Amino acid sequence: MESAESKTRFASLVEVSGLGAKLDRIRAVAATDDDVLAVHTPEHLERIRTGSAALRGGDAGDGTSPFGPGGLDIALLAAGGAVQAAKAVVTGRVTNAYALVRPPGHHARPETGMGFCVFANAAIAIQHVRRHHGVERVAVVDWDVHHGNGTEEVFAEDPDVLTISVHQDQLYPKGTGRLVDRGRGAGEGTAINVPLPAGTGNDGYLHAVEQVVLPALERHRPDLVVVTSGFDAGALDPLGGMVVTTTGFRRMARAVLDAAEGLCDGRVVMTHEGGYSPVYAPLCGVAVLEEMSGERTAVTDFLADEYEDLPDQALRPHQADAVRAAAEAAGLAGAGATAGATR
Repeated sequence: MESAESKTRFASLVEVSGLGAKLDRIRAVAATDDDVLAVHTPEHLERIRTGSAALRGGDAGDGTSPFGPGGLDIALLAAGGAVQAAKAVVTGRVTNAYALVRPPGHHARPETGMGFCVFANAAIAIQHVRRHHGVERVAVVDWDVHHGNGTEEVFAEDPDVLTISVHQDQLYPKGTGRLVDRGRGAGEGTAINVPLPAGTGNDGYLHAVEQVVLPALERHRPDLVVVTSGFDAGALDPLGGMVVTTTGFRRMARAVLDAAEGLCDGRVVMTHEGGYSPVYAPLCGVAVLEEMSGERTAVTDFLADEYEDLPDQALRPHQADAVRAAAEAAGLAGAGATAGATR
């Protein structure tokens, strides 16, 4: 399922829509070994280096994340692209940035790659700007349909990095992303999980953002917000069971951008994660980029009428219960709550 197609179509749509001409280009530069080793073990880096030099390539470590010869160079560019995007934001070159990179990164753990991810791109970018650019407190918002287990694990004991994952309950990886998974040691309470029932649509996701994500950001007061942006919660995605449309992603992006404006001068970095529909993921991506840039294109969601009229888009009681449970587990009940989400 992981292939270049959805990403290349996303990039192509940015260009043919005219949006690309209005954006500030940030050139990807390969992450250094030092960058990678700030997150991963030397053994993991050596595994990727060895596999990359092999005639048939290698595997990132979990047995289901293969890569071809030369894969190390591509993975370092993906991580380095996230680093350069974060650097551009925290140095004031741009207010926000989107790193459209591949392979993704939010499943990669310190000692191994996992779930199509080789290196933890967002985590590597976060550690780079913390070490070199004076950033202290960071919040990660993950709206990929799968639990952001890797990012959570990297920062599980770090009280200055908040990780929030809004995902389909027990889709992948199994046994992670539970309400009780809240960080460890000094980081206890800085991991927040919002496992949503399969079939959740725009209202359910926006409800989760309003009831959990925004109050958690307000409480943490980050210097930088990083969004690990997967579009596999979107309608048509073959690896997810949600029905979020471009409208849903646009509204989530707007909510996070507005929150960041008040908390950290609008400093937001998004790193591309999943999204396996080559038809729909590009439309969702352009919608998010439009919100980030303030530019509008002639791109329209030709599936919106069909999917946004589904009864699944309305917030259901069992979805509201799941969000309420996540807010209570995170100690956020009543904090910044709104009356509910609307389409």
